[in-house]
Amino acid sequence: MRALPQSVLFCCDHNAVRSPMAEGIMKKFYGTDVYVQSAGVKSDIDIDGFSIAVCRELGVELDRHRSRSFDEMEQWGDDLSSFDVIVALSPASQRRALDLTRLYHLDVVYWPILDPTGLGETREAKLNAYRQTRDQIIKHLKDTWGDPDVGI
Repeated sequence: MRALPQSVLFCCDHNAVRSPMAEGIMKKFYGTDVYVQSAGVKSDIDIDGFSIAVCRELGVELDRHRSRSFDEMEQWGDDLSSFDVIVALSPASQRRALDLTRLYHLDVVYWPILDPTGLGETREAKLNAYRQTRDQIIKHLKDTWGDPDVGI
């Protein structure tokens, strides 16, 4: 288990499903002890409603999340080199993070998290796929940084 970093950036393909879920859950778990943000390779779609729903089940609010890309982060003044660790949740975001940080001494780790989009025929089946993704993120968080102060 690692010591809790001061700042974490989660990234995935669109910053609409996996990375916002990871950002919200980490904020709930570890509170103000860690600065947490998320980004995508692209930001061409809004936050996914199923992500909002399965996180709400745990008291994690994602309704106000606005998707943003790595490029937008830089335009808005967020310096990637200021993060202690970047956690990539998709192969494309891992490649992009490694490419963007090759000049910095930064820790980029990859967590293979299921992309639930397009899975399931019914609403309940879709929710179950998103719950599986959410629960994978929770397991990685706990395995990496220990049990949080909050009970989930």
